[in-house]
Amino acid sequence: MQKYRSYVLPVAIVLGLFFHHFFAQMNAVVPYLIAIMLFFTYTNVDLKSMHISAFHLWLLLFQVAGSLLCYLLIRPFNEIIAQGILVTILTPTATAAVVVAVMLGANLATMATYNLLCNLIIALVAPLYFSFIGIHQDHDFWHSFLLIMRKMAPLLFVPFLLAILLRVTLPKINSFIVRRCGDITFYLWAIALIVVVGRTINYIFTQTGNMHTLIVMAISAVILCVIQFALGRYIGRRYHDVVAGGQALGQKNTVLAIWIAQTYLFPLSSVLPAIYVVWQNLYNSYQLYKKNRKEEKKKN
Repeated sequence: MQKYRSYVLPVAIVLGLFFHHFFAQMNAVVPYLIAIMLFFTYTNVDLKSMHISAFHLWLLLFQVAGSLLCYLLIRPFNEIIAQGILVTILTPTATAAVVVAVMLGANLATMATYNLLCNLIIALVAPLYFSFIGIHQDHDFWHSFLLIMRKMAPLLFVPFLLAILLRVTLPKINSFIVRRCGDITFYLWAIALIVVVGRTINYIFTQTGNMHTLIVMAISAVILCVIQFALGRYIGRRYHDVVAGGQALGQKNTVLAIWIAQTYLFPLSSVLPAIYVVWQNLYNSYQLYKKNRKEEKKKN
């Protein structure tokens, strides 16, 4: 079964692409799949090893300050594209990024810490930004904050708390899960990826707008994907965890990004993060393919 893992994710993307209408209707199962993946992943977290470092702060600085700077630079040319870039950079790390990063060899405690920290900080910063950017500038801070946290909290904190509770109260069961259930997260992510790609492609096909704007968004999504993964890996290299840096900064919670764009910004701006999800998962698939090929060569 191990030798086929290299082909699972490309097949998942192809299935989501060609059968997007069917899989888009299954979008409701994705949060549950991600929650289960996170639970299995967090069972291996040691709370004592979790701490905030300069590594996390540099990544946060780019998301918080870089997103606003890019918006201000692009805004004079195209407000919709500027908003799409803003939300794509600002959006917190995907919950599934922890799972993928660990598969690629990242430090679990480092990723878990940033995932929790990033989501909390962005939930505080985003309402401030939307008080002067977007179509609902009349929304007060606490209203926006609670709306965003309601989207994040169930997926982010519930699996974490349940995993810690299991580790403390039933250590033998926790050890069994850590030893025997490691591969489950990979295949759950493959299933989730089929649905996410299907939903994304279906969503893009239903959008109407200026074709020139859509093309620029597609190009912008590629550029943002390259910059964020590359910058994240550069920061990660300086703190001895290249993979964690790349995934923390590059793999975005695009479902949340699309919702934020549709709720607070011009709805068409949500196409940019929708396209971004395809590029980030193609890159993730390539990384996992390379890693699995290396492992196969070592065994042979």
